[in-house]
Amino acid sequence: MNKAIPLSRYIVFFTLAVGICAADLATKSLAFARLGMPGPDSKIWWLWKGVFGFQTSLNTGGLFGLGQGFALLLAAMSICAAVGIVVWLFPVGAARDRVLTIALGLVAAGIFGNLYDRLGLPGLKWPVGYPDQQPGDTVYAVRDFILMIEIGRWHWPNYNLADCSLVCGAALLVWHTLFAKGEGGMMNVE
Repeated sequence: MNKAIPLSRYIVFFTLAVGICAADLATKSLAFARLGMPGPDSKIWWLWKGVFGFQTSLNTGGLFGLGQGFALLLAAMSICAAVGIVVWLFPVGAARDRVLTIALGLVAAGIFGNLYDRLGLPGLKWPVGYPDQQPGDTVYAVRDFILMIEIGRWHWPNYNLADCSLVCGAALLVWHTLFAKGEGGMMNVE
């Protein structure tokens, strides 16, 4: 017999999904308002010179820039993932598991924050000088602004709070799958 999903699970999921998404959108808007559109003359605001700072960039692809130019396909996949998460948690009942609810709330926050950008909702327009883009066309790309560089070795792709939320949620899902006791974890496998 299925137990009812506690109201607290709905509150946790939607608080994480909406709260982190709102923080992501606010920080991206602030970064782009302060630092401007990315380009050859784009500004960097260093917190730790040469290692960590803020610089705007636009990613028309997915993770690490893969799938460049397929923003609408990535948006459709994001919508399917978000619907799948909500259906799995609530109608199917996976939200009875607190850790799973938290992990998927983090993932959903990241999906919603980046989906907003991919759909062109910030209203940004491409300026002159972007290869493969027509000046004045709507930007269907994720706004990134967090810059991290390992001294002398590599340059990590710019990212945003939505990306951080996705990574933390995915890591929590992996941890839960590998180490959690009970129905959802591998520690229950005999």
